[in-house]
Amino acid sequence: MGKVDVKDLLDNGVHFGHLTRKWDPNMAPFIYMERNGIHIINLYKTAAKLEEASKALSKIAASGRKILFVATKKQAKDIVAEKASNVNMPYITERWPGGMLTNFVTIRKAVKKMASIDRMKKDGTFNTLSKKERLQVDRLRAKLEKNLGSISDMTRLPGALFIVDIKREHIAIKEAQKLNIPIFAMVDTNSDPRQVDFVIPSNDDASKSINKILTTVTEAVAEGLAHRKAEKEGKTADANPAPATETAPKEEE
Repeated sequence: MGKVDVKDLLDNGVHFGHLTRKWDPNMAPFIYMERNGIHIINLYKTAAKLEEASKALSKIAASGRKILFVATKKQAKDIVAEKASNVNMPYITERWPGGMLTNFVTIRKAVKKMASIDRMKKDGTFNTLSKKERLQVDRLRAKLEKNLGSISDMTRLPGALFIVDIKREHIAIKEAQKLNIPIFAMVDTNSDPRQVDFVIPSNDDASKSINKILTTVTEAVAEGLAHRKAEKEGKTADANPAPATETAPKEEE
């Protein structure tokens, strides 16, 4: 994992905080200065915190646990959906389903319902329903997909949460705290960083800034996953040593 380039963060506007009157005093250690009534975030601290968070996320991914990405604000939704899908991680970008973590069993039931509708469509049961019933099932499937589609393969509680804008996603934060699930987050100058285990002080409003931070953390996740895969393959190779063959080594392409 490479070092985070401060100039790169600057070019992506990661340093722009909120208006000074909207600040949370607990963010003081991460603020560099005030300019034109806006707080400027100290990017050297952002870089250090981003590296720290990336290392930890890489370890979680390498351990085989899922990281749930949460961002429902307009300018973050598509970025989060794309970056999380790239590394096969679950994400919530519509609305946080209350009890998503604290009432995980119920959420799993809804996901199973979705899978059973898909099975019905595959095995032909769906076609035996009346037109009205088919319409109802389709509506239910669409609703479940919208709210839970991106978490359908999350079979157990996530190993961590990654949040963009902790003020907006306060319900997710509360649930994760209750269950002691580590919280990683982009924290702007108007939020209280004490709610988060891994704080990345950054502009959580501009899509360029969100994109930059998410690209960095998901690259770290991808490294963790690659490490896990290599270890697994190594173990399988040890378990099944290749039989000795007389064939000449294949030439490199």
